[in-house]
Amino acid sequence: MEENISSAKAGTISPRDAAWREQLRQEKNAKERTAIPRATMPQLDPAYRITTMLAEVNQGLSEEQAVLEASRCLDCPDPGCVTGCPVGINIPGFIKNIERGDFRQAAMTLKETSALPAVCGRVCPQEKQCESKCIYNRMKKPPVAIGWLERFAADSERMSGESASPAQLASNGRKIAVVGSGPAGLSFAGEMSRRGYEITVFEALHEIGGVLKYGIPEFRLPNSVVENEIDSLRAAGVKFEADVIVGKTYSFDDLMSMGFEEMFVASGAGLPRFMGIPGENLIGVLSSNEYLTRINLMGAGREGYATPVLHGRRVAVIGGGNTAMDSVRTALRMGAEEASIIYRRSEAEMPARVEEVHHAKEEGVKFLTLHNPVEYLADENGRVRAMRLQRMELGEPDASGRRSPVPVEGAIEEVPVDLVIVSVGVSPNPLVPSAIEGLEVTRRGTIAVDDDTLQSSIPVLYAGGDIVRGGATVILAMGDGRRAAAAMDDMLSGRKN
Repeated sequence: MEENISSAKAGTISPRDAAWREQLRQEKNAKERTAIPRATMPQLDPAYRITTMLAEVNQGLSEEQAVLEASRCLDCPDPGCVTGCPVGINIPGFIKNIERGDFRQAAMTLKETSALPAVCGRVCPQEKQCESKCIYNRMKKPPVAIGWLERFAADSERMSGESASPAQLASNGRKIAVVGSGPAGLSFAGEMSRRGYEITVFEALHEIGGVLKYGIPEFRLPNSVVENEIDSLRAAGVKFEADVIVGKTYSFDDLMSMGFEEMFVASGAGLPRFMGIPGENLIGVLSSNEYLTRINLMGAGREGYATPVLHGRRVAVIGGGNTAMDSVRTALRMGAEEASIIYRRSEAEMPARVEEVHHAKEEGVKFLTLHNPVEYLADENGRVRAMRLQRMELGEPDASGRRSPVPVEGAIEEVPVDLVIVSVGVSPNPLVPSAIEGLEVTRRGTIAVDDDTLQSSIPVLYAGGDIVRGGATVILAMGDGRRAAAAMDDMLSGRKN
């Protein structure tokens, strides 16, 4: 096993791996592999799944499906899929282990670089990253289902009850503090723990997991999956403390006086943005952050929980990202008779994953694209009763390359609603940056860091994820955690002055 791990890290193939890969090649040539159709993900029926918050929509590949899908991989000598992965997973390695039926070794290969493979296999936008670099795209064929195979390997390990934890160095006794238990913090914690550091993760909320718990519904990412990943980190020696607000409960100086040598800040971007239009303060207009947190983390709507949350018959969600899709699909499960996405660009410009848009449509969500709210109207009780929508058309591309939406003069319509969920982006919570004297921040309120090392203006403080990016995917945040861990370890071990 150590031979496999070291060779994977070095980018080479061990003699044992070379032997079984050659055997696989002989058993199935490239022409036979490329003729295999891509697997189809089993899913719950839309009519049933909108009746429950807890049933995961994608049911996962069967063993037979996974082995067959893995056999589509051509084991490219220069695999583009690896370069497309922000975490740098040895993708051909774990896939070929699935093909030969060694699911535990597949999970081991994943965990050499990823602390959250079961999470990434569900929510990572593989179609824009690793799968977009798959050689099958050049053949005009569907890429290998890398994300689904990642989920399969991680789920197989979990359901087997046998841990596939990679090798870990003995403790060096050096203490590192992590602020925030979202994907960046967990990735950093896992990487540094493997390198022998004593890691404590401080979380402001009452449950560990950050955005993985409060932001993503269980029908897309079950809490049990997140808990299992966290338990793996606990087993590796990572300590977690909930209900700790760094900047309030403990100051930066407090943590340093407690023996922590360095700190990694991964406090996320939980401050919701609004549009600044009339009526946003009405009853029934709230952010997606508040809505999803009340339901996902605080149990609103579930038996045994008293957490209040607003319900609506006609629900409108403003935005076109994954959080907007999560919100509108949640509203359906909370009893909405009609749930709509309001988006100012066309569907082609939506940043949400294609899969999430597809699932939303299957479940009956209406899409009102090229429309933008300009005002919310109240009833006699001060609750939103309608919204005024400006029809848009696409003009010239903006700085991101997407065509800018332009109002169509005089094209305004009134649409009845009784609940509006605003999902137009987030900003970093200013609490942690403002609580640390001398810490440099950007105009956007994010922590300014070195692009390569993620080290801040305070040498002992590194940062990554949304508190640096302002908003990103789970896998990009995890990539930040790994990069910061490598840079911090280099500094502490004396490899870099």
